[in-house]
Amino acid sequence: MPGNNLFEKLSCEGLPPGPDLPAQQPRLGRVVLRREKAHRGGKTVIVVYDFAPQVSNAKIEALASQLKKACGCGGTVKGREVEIQGDQPSRIRTLLTAEGFQVAGVK
Repeated sequence: MPGNNLFEKLSCEGLPPGPDLPAQQPRLGRVVLRREKAHRGGKTVIVVYDFAPQVSNAKIEALASQLKKACGCGGTVKGREVEIQGDQPSRIRTLLTAEGFQVAGVK
């Protein structure tokens, strides 16, 4: 159907430039926080788990180190889960969000 294309005469000339959008940090996926006390002698830990497959083990190790420094406490990586000692979910949530994760679970 020649001549029936409504958009063939449109042109971008004379239009103002679009807005400059800030560069968005790539999303690294969703992680979940859970509070555990069982089998820990009454001590509380926050477990960060459910990392996306594209997040490497090295990235998880580096993230655990950052979390331990930010919270001023100990922690460990077991498998693809990060355990942070103490009950500080708000600090952990803030850091994970700043790193580009969507955080669910304990508030």
